Amino acid sequence: MPGVSLRGGSRRRTISEINMVPFIDVMLVLLIIFMVTAPLITTGIVDLPSVGKGQRRPDHVVEVVVAPDEKVRLRIDGKEGEPVAQRDVATRVRELQGGDANTPVVISADRNVKYEAVVKLMDSLQRAGVQRVGLSVKTGAS
Repeated sequence: MPGVSLRGGSRRRTISEINMVPFIDVMLVLLIIFMVTAPLITTGIVDLPSVGKGQRRPDHVVEVVVAPDEKVRLRIDGKEGEPVAQRDVATRVRELQGGDANTPVVISADRNVKYEAVVKLMDSLQRAGVQRVGLSVKTGAS
């Protein structure tokens, strides 16, 4: 009987391993590309604002004071103002500016206030059309 195997039909086993050689070749090519291009990349320079002293304080300043419990108070020209709900701050500040969008608004926040609360406050003021929004800083070591 020609063509009949005496072993009982044994077949050749397929190899089910992943061939890693192409993967390694690609990784080595990428490594060489990155090594060649890395010295050519220029690093970005970030210009951070510096804190300086103003020549003179403006006549009319609206100050938004954020307490540690995130309650907001308004201070006009250094005089203590009334507490305001967070959602009403932008409208109240616009009223206090008296139609002049260039009247400076300064945000003073306690160091224990979450940064997120201050950023949300700045965002709401800028969306309301307040153009000059700044942060109050404490000079000196403490």
